[in-house]
Amino acid sequence: MRRATLFCCLIVLLSARSALAVSYPLPPEGSRLVGNPQAIVVPHDNILPLEAFAAQYGQGLSNMLEANPEADPFLPKPGSTLVVPQQIILPDTVREGIVINVAEMRLYYYPKDGNSVEILPIGIGQAGRETPRNWVTAVERKQAGPTWTPTPNTRREYAKEGKTLPAFVPAGPDNPMGLYAIYIGRLYAIHGTNSNFGIGLRVSQGCIRLRHADIKYLFDTVPVGTRVQIVDRPVKVTTEPDGSRWVEVHEPLSRNRTEFESDKKVPLPSMPVLQTLLKGEGVDLHRASDALERRSGMPVNIGGSRSPQGGLL
Repeated sequence: MRRATLFCCLIVLLSARSALAVSYPLPPEGSRLVGNPQAIVVPHDNILPLEAFAAQYGQGLSNMLEANPEADPFLPKPGSTLVVPQQIILPDTVREGIVINVAEMRLYYYPKDGNSVEILPIGIGQAGRETPRNWVTAVERKQAGPTWTPTPNTRREYAKEGKTLPAFVPAGPDNPMGLYAIYIGRLYAIHGTNSNFGIGLRVSQGCIRLRHADIKYLFDTVPVGTRVQIVDRPVKVTTEPDGSRWVEVHEPLSRNRTEFESDKKVPLPSMPVLQTLLKGEGVDLHRASDALERRSGMPVNIGGSRSPQGGLL
Protein backbone atom coordinates (compact mmCIF):
# COMPACT_ATOMS: atom_id res chain seq x y z
CA MET A 1 0.00 0.00 0.00
CA ARG A 2 2.77 2.41 0.91
CA ARG A 3 4.54 1.77 -2.39
CA ALA A 4 1.36 2.31 -4.41
CA THR A 5 0.63 5.57 -2.59
CA LEU A 6 4.20 6.76 -3.09
CA PHE A 7 4.05 5.89 -6.78
CA CYS A 8 0.80 7.84 -7.29
CA CYS A 9 2.36 10.88 -5.63
CA LEU A 10 5.39 10.59 -7.86
CA ILE A 11 3.23 10.54 -10.99
CA VAL A 12 1.82 13.91 -9.99
CA LEU A 13 5.36 15.18 -9.45
CA LEU A 14 6.57 13.82 -12.76
CA SER A 15 3.77 15.49 -14.70
CA ALA A 16 5.68 18.71 -14.21
CA ARG A 17 9.09 17.23 -15.10
CA SER A 18 10.39 17.74 -18.63
CA ALA A 19 13.59 17.24 -20.57
CA LEU A 20 14.55 19.09 -23.70
CA ALA A 21 15.51 17.23 -26.87
CA VAL A 22 18.98 15.75 -26.98
CA SER A 23 20.99 17.62 -29.64
CA TYR A 24 23.64 15.85 -31.72
CA PRO A 25 26.06 17.33 -34.28
CA LEU A 26 25.21 15.93 -37.70
CA PRO A 27 27.73 13.32 -38.84
CA PRO A 28 29.27 13.72 -42.31
CA GLU A 29 27.57 12.21 -45.35
CA GLY A 30 28.09 8.47 -45.37
CA SER A 31 27.90 8.27 -41.59
CA ARG A 32 24.73 7.81 -39.53
CA LEU A 33 26.09 6.96 -36.09
CA VAL A 34 25.74 9.72 -33.49
CA GLY A 35 26.37 10.06 -29.77
CA ASN A 36 27.62 7.67 -27.12
CA PRO A 37 25.82 5.62 -24.47
CA GLN A 38 26.00 6.69 -20.85
CA ALA A 39 26.04 4.65 -17.68
CA ILE A 40 24.49 6.16 -14.56
CA VAL A 41 24.18 4.82 -11.03
CA VAL A 42 20.81 4.90 -9.30
CA PRO A 43 21.21 6.91 -6.06
CA HIS A 44 21.20 4.85 -2.87
CA ASP A 45 18.27 6.92 -1.55
CA ASN A 46 16.31 6.65 -4.79
CA ILE A 47 12.50 6.83 -4.60
CA LEU A 48 11.88 7.67 -8.26
CA PRO A 49 10.52 5.39 -11.01
CA LEU A 50 12.40 4.68 -14.24
CA GLU A 51 10.34 7.37 -16.01
CA ALA A 52 12.12 10.03 -13.94
CA PHE A 53 15.50 8.91 -15.26
CA ALA A 54 14.10 8.67 -18.80
CA ALA A 55 12.84 12.26 -18.60
CA GLN A 56 16.08 13.54 -17.11
CA TYR A 57 18.12 12.17 -20.01
CA GLY A 58 15.69 12.87 -22.85
CA GLN A 59 14.54 9.27 -23.36
CA GLY A 60 11.19 7.55 -23.56
CA LEU A 61 10.28 4.84 -21.08
CA SER A 62 10.48 2.19 -23.82
CA ASN A 63 14.03 3.27 -24.71
CA MET A 64 15.15 2.83 -21.10
CA LEU A 65 13.37 -0.52 -20.76
CA GLU A 66 14.97 -1.88 -23.93
CA ALA A 67 18.42 -0.84 -22.74
CA ASN A 68 17.77 -2.04 -19.17
CA PRO A 69 15.42 -5.04 -19.35
CA GLU A 70 16.11 -6.09 -15.75
CA ALA A 71 15.32 -2.66 -14.28
CA ASP A 72 12.19 -2.27 -12.17
CA PRO A 73 10.11 0.40 -13.96
CA PHE A 74 8.42 1.39 -10.71
CA LEU A 75 11.53 1.67 -8.57
CA PRO A 76 14.98 0.94 -10.04
CA LYS A 77 17.22 -0.75 -7.49
CA PRO A 78 19.31 1.76 -5.51
CA GLY A 79 22.99 1.43 -6.41
CA SER A 80 22.26 -0.36 -9.69
CA THR A 81 23.64 0.87 -13.01
CA LEU A 82 21.35 2.08 -15.79
CA VAL A 83 22.44 2.45 -19.40
CA VAL A 84 21.13 5.60 -21.10
CA PRO A 85 20.84 4.83 -24.83
CA GLN A 86 22.22 8.09 -26.19
CA GLN A 87 24.08 6.49 -29.07
CA ILE A 88 21.77 6.20 -32.06
CA ILE A 89 21.78 5.28 -35.75
CA LEU A 90 19.95 7.97 -37.72
CA PRO A 91 17.09 6.64 -39.89
CA ASP A 92 18.18 5.98 -43.46
CA THR A 93 16.17 8.76 -45.06
CA VAL A 94 16.53 12.41 -46.00
CA ARG A 95 17.85 14.70 -43.27
CA GLU A 96 15.08 17.24 -43.63
CA GLY A 97 12.33 18.56 -41.40
CA ILE A 98 10.79 16.03 -39.03
CA VAL A 99 11.39 12.28 -39.28
CA ILE A 100 9.46 10.01 -36.91
CA ASN A 101 10.39 6.36 -36.45
CA VAL A 102 7.40 4.83 -34.69
CA ALA A 103 9.22 1.56 -34.01
CA GLU A 104 11.77 3.25 -31.74
CA MET A 105 9.32 5.93 -30.54
CA ARG A 106 11.64 8.82 -31.42
CA LEU A 107 11.21 12.03 -33.37
CA TYR A 108 14.15 13.51 -35.28
CA TYR A 109 14.14 17.19 -36.15
CA TYR A 110 16.67 18.58 -38.62
CA PRO A 111 16.62 22.40 -38.30
CA LYS A 112 16.81 24.09 -41.69
CA ASP A 113 20.31 25.34 -42.53
CA GLY A 114 21.52 23.81 -39.28
CA ASN A 115 24.23 21.30 -38.54
CA SER A 116 22.50 19.30 -35.83
CA VAL A 117 19.71 16.83 -35.27
CA GLU A 118 17.38 17.15 -32.28
CA ILE A 119 16.07 13.80 -31.01
CA LEU A 120 12.94 13.62 -28.87
CA PRO A 121 11.07 10.65 -27.35
CA ILE A 122 7.40 10.25 -28.22
CA GLY A 123 4.27 8.33 -27.30
CA ILE A 124 2.31 6.81 -30.18
CA GLY A 125 -1.03 5.16 -31.00
CA GLN A 126 -2.34 2.14 -29.15
CA ALA A 127 -2.45 -1.26 -30.80
CA GLY A 128 -5.50 -1.07 -33.04
CA ARG A 129 -5.40 2.75 -33.08
CA GLU A 130 -2.22 3.07 -35.08
CA THR A 131 -0.06 6.07 -35.75
CA PRO A 132 0.59 6.02 -39.54
CA ARG A 133 3.68 3.95 -40.32
CA ASN A 134 4.83 5.03 -43.77
CA TRP A 135 3.73 8.53 -44.67
CA VAL A 136 5.14 11.79 -45.99
CA THR A 137 3.16 14.92 -45.14
CA ALA A 138 3.80 18.43 -43.81
CA VAL A 139 3.00 20.74 -40.93
CA GLU A 140 -0.35 22.31 -41.85
CA ARG A 141 -0.90 24.55 -38.84
CA LYS A 142 -0.01 25.07 -35.19
CA GLN A 143 -2.30 25.75 -32.26
CA ALA A 144 -1.51 26.95 -28.76
CA GLY A 145 -4.14 25.78 -26.27
CA PRO A 146 -5.68 23.05 -28.46
CA THR A 147 -9.11 21.64 -27.64
CA TRP A 148 -10.11 18.01 -28.07
CA THR A 149 -13.33 16.55 -29.43
CA PRO A 150 -13.25 12.77 -28.88
CA THR A 151 -14.77 10.76 -31.70
CA PRO A 152 -17.90 8.70 -30.92
CA ASN A 153 -15.80 5.55 -31.34
CA THR A 154 -13.26 6.79 -28.79
CA ARG A 155 -16.03 7.60 -26.31
CA ARG A 156 -17.52 4.13 -26.79
CA GLU A 157 -14.15 2.49 -26.14
CA TYR A 158 -13.72 4.45 -22.92
CA ALA A 159 -17.30 3.57 -21.90
CA LYS A 160 -16.47 -0.15 -22.20
CA GLU A 161 -13.81 0.43 -19.54
CA GLY A 162 -16.30 2.25 -17.31
CA LYS A 163 -14.89 5.68 -18.14
CA THR A 164 -16.93 8.65 -19.31
CA LEU A 165 -15.42 11.05 -21.81
CA PRO A 166 -17.04 14.44 -22.38
CA ALA A 167 -18.01 15.36 -25.90
CA PHE A 168 -15.62 18.32 -25.77
CA VAL A 169 -12.46 18.95 -23.72
CA PRO A 170 -11.49 22.63 -23.49
CA ALA A 171 -7.95 23.93 -23.65
CA GLY A 172 -5.94 23.78 -20.45
CA PRO A 173 -3.63 21.63 -18.35
CA ASP A 174 -6.19 18.81 -18.07
CA ASN A 175 -6.48 18.42 -21.83
CA PRO A 176 -4.84 15.17 -23.06
CA MET A 177 -3.41 17.17 -26.00
CA GLY A 178 -1.41 19.33 -23.63
CA LEU A 179 -0.80 23.02 -24.25
CA TYR A 180 0.50 22.95 -27.84
CA ALA A 181 -0.36 21.07 -31.02
CA ILE A 182 1.29 20.83 -34.44
CA TYR A 183 -1.20 19.48 -36.98
CA ILE A 184 0.05 17.22 -39.76
CA GLY A 185 -2.25 16.11 -42.55
CA ARG A 186 -5.99 16.28 -41.79
CA LEU A 187 -6.40 13.81 -38.96
CA TYR A 188 -3.21 13.72 -36.92
CA ALA A 189 -1.21 15.98 -34.67
CA ILE A 190 2.08 16.15 -32.82
CA HIS A 191 1.05 17.47 -29.43
CA GLY A 192 1.76 17.65 -25.73
CA THR A 193 0.18 15.63 -22.97
CA ASN A 194 -1.20 15.95 -19.47
CA SER A 195 0.56 12.71 -18.48
CA ASN A 196 4.29 12.57 -19.16
CA PHE A 197 4.32 8.95 -18.01
CA GLY A 198 2.99 7.95 -21.46
CA ILE A 199 6.10 9.07 -23.36
CA GLY A 200 7.70 6.01 -24.89
CA LEU A 201 4.48 4.01 -24.70
CA ARG A 202 1.56 3.15 -26.98
CA VAL A 203 -1.12 5.24 -25.32
CA SER A 204 -2.64 7.70 -27.80
CA GLN A 205 -5.54 7.48 -30.22
CA GLY A 206 -3.06 7.64 -33.11
CA CYS A 207 -1.45 11.04 -32.63
CA ILE A 208 2.11 11.65 -31.46
CA ARG A 209 2.72 12.83 -27.89
CA LEU A 210 5.69 14.67 -26.43
CA ARG A 211 6.66 15.97 -23.01
CA HIS A 212 5.77 19.58 -22.34
CA ALA A 213 9.23 21.10 -22.87
CA ASP A 214 9.73 19.11 -26.08
CA ILE A 215 6.45 20.11 -27.74
CA LYS A 216 7.05 23.71 -26.65
CA TYR A 217 10.47 23.59 -28.35
CA LEU A 218 9.01 22.19 -31.58
CA PHE A 219 6.06 24.57 -31.49
CA ASP A 220 8.38 27.57 -31.21
CA THR A 221 10.91 26.26 -33.74
CA VAL A 222 9.20 24.30 -36.52
CA PRO A 223 7.62 26.46 -39.25
CA VAL A 224 4.35 25.68 -41.00
CA GLY A 225 5.08 23.80 -44.22
CA THR A 226 7.91 21.74 -42.71
CA ARG A 227 8.24 18.28 -44.25
CA VAL A 228 7.18 15.41 -41.98
CA GLN A 229 8.03 11.78 -42.69
CA ILE A 230 6.85 8.84 -40.59
CA VAL A 231 8.62 5.49 -40.93
CA ASP A 232 8.45 2.14 -39.16
CA ARG A 233 11.97 0.74 -38.93
CA PRO A 234 12.66 -1.51 -35.95
CA VAL A 235 16.03 -2.45 -37.44
CA LYS A 236 18.54 0.20 -38.51
CA VAL A 237 21.94 -0.63 -39.99
CA THR A 238 24.93 1.39 -41.06
CA THR A 239 28.39 0.83 -42.47
CA GLU A 240 30.49 3.75 -41.27
CA PRO A 241 33.29 5.46 -43.24
CA ASP A 242 35.89 3.60 -41.13
CA GLY A 243 34.39 0.30 -42.31
CA SER A 244 32.72 -0.60 -39.01
CA ARG A 245 29.30 -2.21 -39.27
CA TRP A 246 26.52 -1.48 -36.82
CA VAL A 247 22.97 -2.65 -36.18
CA GLU A 248 20.31 -1.17 -33.87
CA VAL A 249 17.32 -3.38 -33.14
CA HIS A 250 14.05 -2.42 -31.47
CA GLU A 251 11.07 -4.60 -30.66
CA PRO A 252 8.72 -4.32 -33.68
CA LEU A 253 5.30 -2.81 -33.07
CA SER A 254 2.46 -5.27 -32.74
CA ARG A 255 -0.35 -5.12 -35.27
CA ASN A 256 -3.17 -5.88 -32.87
CA ARG A 257 -3.89 -5.86 -29.15
CA THR A 258 -3.66 -9.65 -28.76
CA GLU A 259 -0.16 -9.63 -30.22
CA PHE A 260 0.71 -6.57 -28.15
CA GLU A 261 -0.22 -8.35 -24.93
CA SER A 262 1.55 -11.60 -25.83
CA ASP A 263 4.76 -12.61 -24.09
CA LYS A 264 6.15 -13.84 -27.41
CA LYS A 265 8.47 -11.61 -29.40
CA VAL A 266 7.06 -10.05 -32.54
CA PRO A 267 8.99 -11.37 -35.58
CA LEU A 268 11.46 -8.97 -37.15
CA PRO A 269 10.58 -7.82 -40.67
CA SER A 270 12.54 -9.11 -43.65
CA MET A 271 14.96 -6.37 -44.70
CA PRO A 272 17.20 -6.81 -47.77
CA VAL A 273 19.64 -4.23 -46.38
CA LEU A 274 20.00 -6.30 -43.21
CA GLN A 275 20.64 -9.48 -45.15
CA THR A 276 23.27 -7.69 -47.21
CA LEU A 277 24.95 -6.40 -44.06
CA LEU A 278 25.05 -9.80 -42.38
CA LYS A 279 26.59 -11.39 -45.46
CA GLY A 280 29.28 -8.73 -45.72
CA GLU A 281 32.93 -9.34 -44.99
CA GLY A 282 34.17 -8.67 -41.49
CA VAL A 283 30.82 -9.30 -39.79
CA ASP A 284 30.81 -11.28 -36.56
CA LEU A 285 27.71 -13.42 -37.08
CA HIS A 286 27.56 -14.34 -33.38
CA ARG A 287 27.38 -10.67 -32.36
CA ALA A 288 24.85 -9.97 -35.10
CA SER A 289 22.65 -12.88 -34.01
CA ASP A 290 22.84 -11.76 -30.38
CA ALA A 291 21.86 -8.20 -31.35
CA LEU A 292 18.84 -9.41 -33.32
CA GLU A 293 17.75 -11.58 -30.40
CA ARG A 294 18.50 -9.13 -27.59
CA ARG A 295 16.83 -6.07 -29.23
CA SER A 296 18.48 -3.58 -26.89
CA GLY A 297 17.49 -0.52 -28.94
CA MET A 298 21.17 0.50 -28.97
CA PRO A 299 23.73 0.39 -31.80
CA VAL A 300 25.86 -2.75 -31.66
CA ASN A 301 29.16 -3.04 -33.49
CA ILE A 302 28.94 -6.35 -35.32
CA GLY A 303 32.40 -6.05 -36.85
CA GLY A 304 35.35 -8.18 -35.92
CA SER A 305 36.72 -5.81 -33.25
CA ARG A 306 35.50 -3.33 -30.68
CA SER A 307 34.83 0.15 -32.04
CA PRO A 308 37.15 2.94 -30.88
CA GLN A 309 33.99 5.04 -30.47
CA GLY A 310 33.14 3.02 -27.37
CA GLY A 311 29.82 1.56 -28.52
CA LEU A 312 28.36 -1.31 -26.56
CA LEU A 313 29.07 -4.68 -28.12
